[in-house]
Amino acid sequence: MSLGFLPVNRKDMKEAGLDRLDFVYVCGDAYVDHPSFGSAIIGRILQAHGYSVGMICQPDWKDPASIGILGEPRLGFLVSSGNMDSMVNHYTVSRRRRQKDAYSPGGLMGKRPDYAVIVYCNLIRRTYKHTPIIIGGIEASLRRLGHYDYWSDKVRRSILLDSGADLVSYGMGEHSIIEIADALDSGLDVRDVTFIRGTVFKTRDASYKEEALVLPSFEEILRDKEAYARSYAIQHRNTDPFRAKKLCETYDGSLFVIQNPPAMPLTTREMDDVYALPYMRAWHPSYDEAGGVPALSEIKFSLTSNRGCFGDCNFCALTFHEGRIVQARSHDSILEEARACIGDPDFKGYIHDVGGPTAEFRRPACSKQMKVGACQDRKCLYPEPCPNLEVDHKDYLALLKKIRSLPGVKKVFVRSGFRFDYLMADRNREFLRELVEHHVSGQLRTAPEHISDNVLRRMGKPSVDVYNAFVREFEKLNRKLQKKQYIVPYLMSSHPGSTMKDAIALAEYIRELGYMPEQVQDFYPTPGTVSTCMYYTGLDPLTMEKVYVAVDPHEKAMQRALIQYRDPVNYDLVKEALLREGRQDLIGFGEKCLIPPRKISRRPAAGRGKHTERRAEAGHIRTPDRHESRQGRSSASGRPAAGRHQGSAAGRGKKAAGRTGRRSGKR
Repeated sequence: MSLGFLPVNRKDMKEAGLDRLDFVYVCGDAYVDHPSFGSAIIGRILQAHGYSVGMICQPDWKDPASIGILGEPRLGFLVSSGNMDSMVNHYTVSRRRRQKDAYSPGGLMGKRPDYAVIVYCNLIRRTYKHTPIIIGGIEASLRRLGHYDYWSDKVRRSILLDSGADLVSYGMGEHSIIEIADALDSGLDVRDVTFIRGTVFKTRDASYKEEALVLPSFEEILRDKEAYARSYAIQHRNTDPFRAKKLCETYDGSLFVIQNPPAMPLTTREMDDVYALPYMRAWHPSYDEAGGVPALSEIKFSLTSNRGCFGDCNFCALTFHEGRIVQARSHDSILEEARACIGDPDFKGYIHDVGGPTAEFRRPACSKQMKVGACQDRKCLYPEPCPNLEVDHKDYLALLKKIRSLPGVKKVFVRSGFRFDYLMADRNREFLRELVEHHVSGQLRTAPEHISDNVLRRMGKPSVDVYNAFVREFEKLNRKLQKKQYIVPYLMSSHPGSTMKDAIALAEYIRELGYMPEQVQDFYPTPGTVSTCMYYTGLDPLTMEKVYVAVDPHEKAMQRALIQYRDPVNYDLVKEALLREGRQDLIGFGEKCLIPPRKISRRPAAGRGKHTERRAEAGHIRTPDRHESRQGRSSASGRPAAGRHQGSAAGRGKKAAGRTGRRSGKR
């Protein structure tokens, strides 16, 4: 057996003195034993509680024998698609197949099936008819009840039913997986494991319905979009572990899918214990010949300091998956991991990131959240910071200072998405100064997402005035410190609520900035978000107001092209959009014009053909990985997808920074 790794074959089991495993974990990702990978966390935490676990990673789903290489487990199979939803992993927002998979050896695409959790569970059931199956991770967590599936463009049943599994462990999973293991180990039948927080089970016993909030039935949400929106709103308001009720979704009048309230947040001590487990911090050596697993290089020298996010953006599934209550590791725990990074032979002196879903959140939004939970119908930061919000960067700043003072550390970067509205709510500007002086790698990535208040309202984001004020302060500090550093904004096209007028307003805003964004995010409707519910139903589920939604692919292409109006390949789409809206004033040679006049060519418009897809894969048009990473982290699959906060800036290189910087300098 490769020393320290969990068993991956019978030889490993024999060397470990194991005739039979307690659990077999089937995963869509390659095996990477690092705390940024959920399979590693769940495997190690079970091991720490005395259970034996083996890994079957990326089995051949066309071969039933591939699922039996470790034999039948004593207690059950654990199944996850990996750190990403398999459909987002495979397809761009235009439903075109991606070329690479960062979670597979050598980045090879095609090592897992579409709808991986369902396929793996069905494969297991062909051989092991009665062995318990527990599913988790981002794919299972966000599909735990009836949901709209963008790729098939239909409402699908709970993944619990389509997979044939016995339980869903939703959310982050450390608490629930041990309780499940202990229940099964005590001799309980898996059908009787109905009492654990953070789980979903199925039953025909109608008595469970009596103690739950009853959602519209699956048949109702299938035929009525308003019923779907009402159902989602109830689910969204019951994601807090302190306030949430048990939920019930009925199928065919006699089958009930019951969602227990979410698991309680981890304490700081519990989070520290999770990260102190004996991870190898490497991919399995069987992948060496293929060049390893690319996703590891994105996060190998990044430090996760927190989880949860009270930002609660509507397009982000963190609320549905991790929850709004922030949990944080202690300084000592994070410093210990930093020292482990320093001791790695590949470490060059740079900590690429210290953060999580949001970098500077190191505590719950207010003291009430740890007593009665997060408010059901009020956001902490939108439309403006709540009066009860406790704004304080002192702890995070102290942590950064400690890490950058460690021997061997040259620089500590902050590349997690941080909330500029939270920062601007802090009257003490010490953190902003420290950030500019010590923790920016030439460019600082922020996420205003849009500039139209009409769109920002549907996103749950603050007014553009807040962003503009932040930009002014950032630039003022850079001038004072004599630094040439630039803000690179994340922008999103065709989010629900965005009309062509809003898209043109965004293009005019970009014109005033004096540069063209290198990347563009076209809204990607992934399960578990308010925005996806808007996309499917045309209703804001939190208010039941009607919302304009751009669903036509050509209109979406025009909205995206407007953000990069200077790119010649987008000319035809931009001109068509301007003419459609009667904005001929933006076509010409004046300084306020977006494009010069010329005839529309007859070649296929950008955004309709393969050329745009190649550009997207190359990074010129931002692919949906950032959006997916906002879905949060896996449960029986754990950590965040390497993308938005763990490696996005690192992967872009100095060339992109230079281009952006020169254009920004024109202001």
